[in-house]
Amino acid sequence: MYYKSFLLIAAVCVTLPFLSEDAFGHGLGGDAAPPISFEGMEVTIFTQLDPADMTAGEVDSANIAIRFYDMLTDENLEQVTYRVEVWRSGDLLARNYFYDDDGELNVEVRPKGDCYEAKPWKCTEYYGEVHGTAGGLFARGDGRPLIDGPIFEKGGLYNVKVSIEGATSPRSLVAQPLNFDTFVSVAQDQSFFIKTAEAAEVPVTVKTYYDDVENFSFNQANNAISFDMPFDWDPEYIELVQMVHEEIRVPKSFDPYNPETSFKGYVDGVEVDQRVLVMDPYSSETENIVHFLVTGTELQRINELLGESHYSSKSMSFELVPEGTVEKNSFDMRFDNGYKAIIAWDSKYGAGDEIPFEFSFFDNNNGLVKDVIYAFGLVNTQGEQFNLVTGDNPELFVGTKSVEGIATHMITIPDDNMYTLNLVLTGEGFSNYDEFFQSSQMFEVGVSTSSSFVPTPSTQQSVSIPDWVKNNAKWWSDGEIDDNTFASGIEFMIKQGIISVPTTSSGAQNDNATIPDWVRNNAAWWANGEIDDNTFASGIQFLVKEGIISV
Repeated sequence: MYYKSFLLIAAVCVTLPFLSEDAFGHGLGGDAAPPISFEGMEVTIFTQLDPADMTAGEVDSANIAIRFYDMLTDENLEQVTYRVEVWRSGDLLARNYFYDDDGELNVEVRPKGDCYEAKPWKCTEYYGEVHGTAGGLFARGDGRPLIDGPIFEKGGLYNVKVSIEGATSPRSLVAQPLNFDTFVSVAQDQSFFIKTAEAAEVPVTVKTYYDDVENFSFNQANNAISFDMPFDWDPEYIELVQMVHEEIRVPKSFDPYNPETSFKGYVDGVEVDQRVLVMDPYSSETENIVHFLVTGTELQRINELLGESHYSSKSMSFELVPEGTVEKNSFDMRFDNGYKAIIAWDSKYGAGDEIPFEFSFFDNNNGLVKDVIYAFGLVNTQGEQFNLVTGDNPELFVGTKSVEGIATHMITIPDDNMYTLNLVLTGEGFSNYDEFFQSSQMFEVGVSTSSSFVPTPSTQQSVSIPDWVKNNAKWWSDGEIDDNTFASGIEFMIKQGIISVPTTSSGAQNDNATIPDWVRNNAAWWANGEIDDNTFASGIQFLVKEGIISV
C-alpha cells in the first residue's frame, strides 16, 4: 500500500536556527568568514565574485561584493568603512580603504598582467570618488570604485582580508577593528597530451581552482592520470579549507573515460570518498569532465590517516584510476519551474548496501544548474521518513549545494520495497528561491537492472501504448475522471492486449490503495509529450505491483 509522504519542506524549515562551523572557509565564487560577537550581534563578512565561476584570461572585468551583516537577523549594518586587502600565494596584490552606505560594498576589478615588480601591489591602481568624512573610496548608488592591478589574471586561491574600521556612521570607528578572512578561487586551464598504448595522442586539460599543477603523468597500463599541486597540509590551515577543486577534461572519444566508467581517486596515496569524484558528461559537447571536489572534512581525514609527518608537506598529489564500465538505473523528476533532476545509481547495489546515488540537475534548456541548492528525504511504505538531507549552512541558505550541478549521496536502502524520494529545489548560487519547488518519485533498488522498478535503455522490454490512451491519461490528470475509472480502464486495456508493458509481478489486490501523485504527474507529462512511453509504463508497473491494478 502507498502512504502519503511527510511534507519535506516542513523538515527543511525547522533546521533554520542551526549554525555550523563547517559553513566557513574557502569558496569557489563566494565565501563567508566565521562570525564575531559585536554589540549583541554575530557579525560576519560574505565575499562574492561575479562571475562566480571565473577562468583566468577570459574575463576583462569582475566584481567583488563584500557584505557586512548580522547573522542572527540577516540584516546589513549600514555606513561602513572597510579596509580591503587581496592576497595570492603570500603576495599582497591590493590594499585600500572603502566606504558604503548600505553594508554591501561592490568594487570592480580589472585584471592586469605584465607586472614585473617584486612587490605586486606596486602595480595596482585605484579609481573612484573619495568620501569626504570616512576617507575611503565611496561606493555610491550604481557607482563602483575600481581596482586595476595583477588580480585574477592568474588562477588560484585569493585571500580577501576585510577589516571593519567603522560602522553606523562615517564618523564612528569601532573600538577594535573587526578582522575577517575570506577566500575565493579563480580557475586556470593547463593543457597536456597523453600517449595511449596504441600510440595515439589525446589532449587533456586540467582546470585548477587552487594552484598550478605539475608532474602531469599518464599510466598506459591502467589509463590512470596523476599530477601534483602546491598545498599546505598544516592542520591549522586545513581547518580553513572548505574545498579543493580540480577538473580533468578528456575528449568524449577517449573510451576509458566515458560517462559509464567508475573511478577510484587518490589524494597523497589515500583513496578518497566516492562522493569526491563527479563525472560530468553534460557541460561540454566535446569533453567528459571528472571533478575532484575534495572537502575540508576529507582533507582532515587524509591528514589524520597519514599522521604528523604529513603536516609539513607542501604539495598535494592526485591520481584518477578508471575501474571499468557500470550499468546504471535512473529516473527523472520534474519541477514546476521547468527544471529536471536525474537520479542514477549503479545497478549492482541492492537492499542493505550503502548506495552512491547520483543527483544531476538541469534547467529548462537542459543545461546543468550550477550551484543548485536542494533538500531531500526518503519515505518508506509505512510513511516513515529517513535519510533527510537539509544542509549544514542554514545561515546562508536552506538545503545543500551542488557546486557543479551534480552530486553523489550515500544512501542505505533498508530492504527490498518501494520508496518515495521527496526532492525540493530551494535556491541557486547564494540565495534561496522565494518559492520552493517540490517533486516526488517512487522507486526500488535491486541486485541487478532486471529487478529494477525503473527500466534502463539496456534492459527495457517492449512498450506499446496507443496514442488515444493519452486522452484517458489527460482526463484523469485533469480530474475529469476519478482514480477507479482510470485504473479500471488501464486494467481492461492490459488484459485485452491493447496496452503492452514490461512484465512485472502482480501484487495482492488492494482496493483501498491510493494512486500516488507522481503517477498522476507522469500521466500529465506523458499526455503532453514531455516523457516517453517507457517512463509512463513504469507508473503502470507500479500500479500492478501494488495491487491497484490486477492483471
